[in-house]
Amino acid sequence: MGRLPWPRTLAARLALIFLAGLLLAYGLSFSSQFYERYQTSRDMMLGSLEMDVHTTVALLDHLPAEERASWLPRLERRNYRFRLDRGLPGEPMDLDQAPVAAAAIQRAIGEHYDLRFENIPGDLPRFQAHLTLKDGSPLTLDVTPRPIPLAHWLPLVLLVQLALLLVCTGLAVRMAIRPLTRLAGSLDNLDPDAPRPPLDENGPREVAHAARAVNALQARIGAYLKERMQLLAAISHDLQTPITRMKLRVEQMDDSPERERLWSDLEEMQHLVREGVAYARSLDGASEAPRRIDLDAFLDSLVCDYQDSGQRVTLTGSSGLQLETRPHALRRVLGNLIDNALKFGGSARVELQADEHGMVRVQVLDEGPGIPEAELENVFKPFYRVESSRNRSTGGTGLGLAIALQLSQALGARLSLRNRDGGGLCARLEFGASA
Repeated sequence: MGRLPWPRTLAARLALIFLAGLLLAYGLSFSSQFYERYQTSRDMMLGSLEMDVHTTVALLDHLPAEERASWLPRLERRNYRFRLDRGLPGEPMDLDQAPVAAAAIQRAIGEHYDLRFENIPGDLPRFQAHLTLKDGSPLTLDVTPRPIPLAHWLPLVLLVQLALLLVCTGLAVRMAIRPLTRLAGSLDNLDPDAPRPPLDENGPREVAHAARAVNALQARIGAYLKERMQLLAAISHDLQTPITRMKLRVEQMDDSPERERLWSDLEEMQHLVREGVAYARSLDGASEAPRRIDLDAFLDSLVCDYQDSGQRVTLTGSSGLQLETRPHALRRVLGNLIDNALKFGGSARVELQADEHGMVRVQVLDEGPGIPEAELENVFKPFYRVESSRNRSTGGTGLGLAIALQLSQALGARLSLRNRDGGGLCARLEFGASA
């Protein structure tokens, strides 16, 4: 038999511990109070029984025989009554195991009368005490023991107390877990590539300490990434000078296959260096001042520039929206997506859509080989290339999509890739009209 499953959430565990502790404490308190009340009530009832039996038997013994029957209804109680006969046939009672009521009766009149106790068969516990009055008349005390009565309002009070325990436990757990829930939500949205406002450092001391530690960690990560990008930008920038000198020297060489190969290698190196600088600068995409543009005219101008250079780029759809954005960063994002579509598909179709909620969607579609589903997220990593379709022979550096992703995040947009059903790739850029 396996162990009972332990709750997975901290809130459920705290609630279970608090509730179990409160119920245990409440149960012990109620049990002790109930036992004390039971003992007190039993002692009072036994004391009353002794006095009542002693008084009643003395009264009946002094009354004339003809008047005793008229007194019996007035002397009857809830648990016992008197009979002026020898009672019902029963079994002799073992006095060592006699109920407390029999012992009380024995103490009350046992010194003055010869008592005989018998158990009466039946569905309920019942016994009779037989004695003989001074005039020789038989007298039977018929006793039906019953539990000590409880107040009818006690179960309702118990239910109200349990409800209060549940409410108090829920409030305590909620107050304890709420800061941790906020902290966990903030950590879920933590992204070193998209800095967010510091976490709220209010709340209990432990949660505030954890929030300060996370804020310090986020600051260190941001500083590390900035330092890394600055190093990449500095190296890429400094490499351009020796590459330019090498190209000048190659230009002075006589025409030969080696000269052409050297020139091609230098062109590739220079392109890679420029892309490295562009990637490093993409982290500062938010430094450009935003301004309002006509999105339809902006995309039409971008597509026309490609068409003027003989590229197969088309535009469909319109939005009629004025967009608050950073035009140069947006142009670089869309330009990288269109360049990828042209490079791997030979053509690009730009689709513009806008819904009634103000959400704008710009899609760049190509007819290339697409990307394996398992690689759709990896292609956003710097210098990552899918060898089956996007390799060094195509001239790619693996930075185009990384730059596009960095700039789209700086613009507050969402960039995603998916394979089209009919073949090819769809690059989707989504943002609000007020972005």
